[in-house]
Amino acid sequence: MTQGAPRTPDRRTVLGAAGAAAFGVSAALAAGTGTAQAATETGRPEGRGEGRGHGRGYRSLPVPTVIAHRGASGYRPEHTLGSYRHALDLGAHVIEQDLVPTKDGHLVCRHENDITGTTDVADHPEFASRRTTKSVDGVPYTGWFTEDFTLAELKTLRAEERIPGTRQENTLYDGRWTVPTFEEVLRWADEEGRRRGREIWLHVETKHPSYFRSIGLGLEERLARLLRRYGRHRADSPVFLQSFEPSSIQRLSKLVDSPLVVLLSGAATRPWDFTEAGDPRTVADLVTPAGLRWIASYAQGIGPTLDLVIPKDAAGRLGTPTGLVRDAHAEGLILHPYTQRNENTFLPADFRRGTDPTAYGDAFGALERYFATGIDGVFSDNPDTALLAAADFRDAAGR
Repeated sequence: MTQGAPRTPDRRTVLGAAGAAAFGVSAALAAGTGTAQAATETGRPEGRGEGRGHGRGYRSLPVPTVIAHRGASGYRPEHTLGSYRHALDLGAHVIEQDLVPTKDGHLVCRHENDITGTTDVADHPEFASRRTTKSVDGVPYTGWFTEDFTLAELKTLRAEERIPGTRQENTLYDGRWTVPTFEEVLRWADEEGRRRGREIWLHVETKHPSYFRSIGLGLEERLARLLRRYGRHRADSPVFLQSFEPSSIQRLSKLVDSPLVVLLSGAATRPWDFTEAGDPRTVADLVTPAGLRWIASYAQGIGPTLDLVIPKDAAGRLGTPTGLVRDAHAEGLILHPYTQRNENTFLPADFRRGTDPTAYGDAFGALERYFATGIDGVFSDNPDTALLAAADFRDAAGR
């Protein structure tokens, strides 16, 4: 990929829209048909998914909710305190963390346990011998892995931009921050909450939970202990817990009362825990009314890929919305799809502008289409863009 040139809207405009978004709560639209459906005053439908007393805290969030994907990763190296802080400064409603363990059992924030592309580990000769090949969820990877480092060793590394060819400007911040522990993030969120006078919401993913359990580094119990220590284990706590493995969410449902979200990849894929257990179901089965009803028996939401909300045609253009939003809302589930990004290379073909894949396209137009389906929020690398689009959507709807 070639280098890009992220363009950020005027800061005062963004913060003004963010402030409006923080207090403006709207009703959602039904998917596909465009007709209104039964909803609470915050736009999320009543129904299943509240059996364990969940639903008070997260239903107070603005709709559409803007979730900063790995922080403001469109502008800072992902999963750094700098990325998280910038997302808050831009006005994001929720900040995402992905969790993987160290050799000595600490939870740290990385998108993957393979840290080859997100740290300067390759520049450390003392760790050269730890480069290895592993199979994670059936896929071979060669590099350096968090589970082979103690926390003290990991803290000698510095975070770097994961896709420097696309986001060359982000490389300005290479080496500025270390890899944060989740406990550091929890302390940071509490401090920021006191300073800003509001709760700081987190969206926390367990990464490869079956793999880590198989090597004696189970994630869920460690995560639950930290959530209880910092008072984020309750039904109304300002945190979502998410995973691509339903069994991880089911395990968490027995450990804490925090709201839970099942992540869903492409329709033809199978969650890795299903593969290990011999469960033949695919994501296509989970997005049927029966599959969604099963998810709603232990979770409060789903995080589908945006293609499950509006599929693309053979040319990569947005097609007709599916019935997923309608069907999920009928089961009382909220929807937080992923991932909105501004660069042409990540946008549907009909919203790309020019020929440079790293240049910005019509992200606002794409977000307008997605918001019109009635989704409850969106993961975004560019939370300022998503906040402005959400404000535009509410204004157009007269809300």
